[in-house]
Amino acid sequence: MLSRNRISGNGFLMKPPHKVVAQNKAGRPPTREDPLSAIRLSPNLTAAIDKWTEENGVTSRSEAIRRLVELGLAASQPLRRRNLEAASKALELAAEEIDKLLEPSIPEEERHRRKRRLLKGPKEFRDIRGNLSKHKD
Repeated sequence: MLSRNRISGNGFLMKPPHKVVAQNKAGRPPTREDPLSAIRLSPNLTAAIDKWTEENGVTSRSEAIRRLVELGLAASQPLRRRNLEAASKALELAAEEIDKLLEPSIPEEERHRRKRRLLKGPKEFRDIRGNLSKHKD
């Protein structure tokens, strides 16, 4: 078996030269395959991002910015039209299960009110659900 080391003219062993695959500029080597995107942010926006970072348990500003961009992009997507037949069937099944769970001794009017509230969901959430048409109670 041949040795990969070479003997130089002065008799010392020399290691073979290393192939340089990619020239990297000075500094930390890349940690990800993702391309770097640099942006300028106002001090107010930076402070708001840092506050969001703390409130949401995110470990870095970069991660916070990535998550906020993903949230913004998801929110800007056009809402898909609901399958009305599937929605109607789901509502019907939920109503049947609620009927089974409600106490029979409760007056009919109260049972109806509780069932309607459970099916429609809390008002706080109904106000932010943009994919539903607005109906009055």
